[in-house]
Amino acid sequence: MRISARADYAVRAALELAAAGDDCPLKTERIAEAQGVPRKFLEGILNDMRRGGLVVSRRGGQGGYKLGAPPETITVADVIRVVDGPLVSVRGERPPALSYTGPAESLLPLWIAVRANVRAILGEVTLADIARSELPERVYKLAEQPESWTNP
Repeated sequence: MRISARADYAVRAALELAAAGDDCPLKTERIAEAQGVPRKFLEGILNDMRRGGLVVSRRGGQGGYKLGAPPETITVADVIRVVDGPLVSVRGERPPALSYTGPAESLLPLWIAVRANVRAILGEVTLADIARSELPERVYKLAEQPESWTNP
């Protein structure tokens, strides 16, 4: 799985909004500056997030963006899906749509297992978890494994 810049920026923007709270809409410029994200790129991401219902916007001097739901209910998977589509795809297809034959036949359960594991982490961790630095214990355990920090 590859996390795109678009997905990374979207999660970071959502975390800025989560930290700001419900009463304080943030302008694009403030989010972009806080996270070092190109403003024009962020505008497109925020529009996708608005269309996906993750954020709401208000125009005017007191306007800006805020989360469309409590941060405890928005997962990292939700954000990635809105801006990038399915969490795991193979050649642009979702794994259940694939079929293999011969020696490659066992690839399908492998891709399904990869998708299940990605979902198990990204679908469990909420914006509130990250903003409070309270990731689920199993995430910390995975991150503590030395091989998690090395590239083969």
